[in-house]
Amino acid sequence: MKWTTRIFQCVLAVAFLMFGFMKLSTNPMQVEAFTEAYGYGLNAMYVVGVIELLAGIGLVIGFWKPRIAFYSAGIIVIIMAGAMLTHVRSGQGMSTAALPLIFLILALIVVLRRSKRA
Repeated sequence: MKWTTRIFQCVLAVAFLMFGFMKLSTNPMQVEAFTEAYGYGLNAMYVVGVIELLAGIGLVIGFWKPRIAFYSAGIIVIIMAGAMLTHVRSGQGMSTAALPLIFLILALIVVLRRSKRA
């Protein structure tokens, strides 16, 4: 299970580094989603982008410092719960919220496994 946790942590780190970078680089798809589909402002997109980028960096550091991985994965659980609610609230349904649910589950596994070492 140790390597499974590390693989999940690596997948999450790569994904959230990419997600954070996409939001902070004002990717047109992200801007449209945040402003038109979700009804949030650009400031919300930047805040979420910074949080996702920091969580991704924390997961990378977490390979050497398990406590940081624990907290970073916990933040991802919260962010993904919010993402699921945002997708459902904006009328996109659970089919669109499936990917955040998968990331939430992966992050929850990392939180539970890293809590023993944190």
